[in-house]
Amino acid sequence: MSEEKLYAVKNDEGEYWDFADQDSFFELSFVSCPTTDNEKDAKDVIHDYGGHIVTFVEEPEKEAVSESVGGAIDSLINADTYVQAAAALNYLFASREKKDFKRIMKAVRNGYTVKKNKYRVLAPRSWWYDNDAPLYLFFDFNDGMRFTVKKDNPSTLFTKEQLSAFGLDGEYFQKEEATDDDD
Repeated sequence: MSEEKLYAVKNDEGEYWDFADQDSFFELSFVSCPTTDNEKDAKDVIHDYGGHIVTFVEEPEKEAVSESVGGAIDSLINADTYVQAAAALNYLFASREKKDFKRIMKAVRNGYTVKKNKYRVLAPRSWWYDNDAPLYLFFDFNDGMRFTVKKDNPSTLFTKEQLSAFGLDGEYFQKEEATDDDD
């Protein structure tokens, strides 16, 4: 993500500079163009008319992480002792690949969301056409629940909530947890 910024100039009375008219401060509701992408223009207004710069920076996109990594990041951020921080760091970065290290660092820096685990559901073996070709359930909005031998079809991935809603969370159906590479 780029570090694009917008600048506004606000005076002590809470009024904003109008970069369209460039002649005075007004209440925000009356300003035609309260921002500029040129920091020099904002500094020139301050030099000539007073006020201070208000900077707007786009919030970076949050990184999706597993529940366990999210918990470890929270433990790291909220650690009260070096021992607690070291334990969280050890969990987060021990035996990780370089791409994982960068992704976790981005999650610590920019924030994170916990991604929901997804599962593939195998049809019972007695339903298979061939013992060597497992059938996976998938959901099609037009035709409902169906079978496929194509494991990589995105429609074969279900969240826990979907498993429950479709009645697939019982012992009768075998579930495989999907990896990060699957979705």
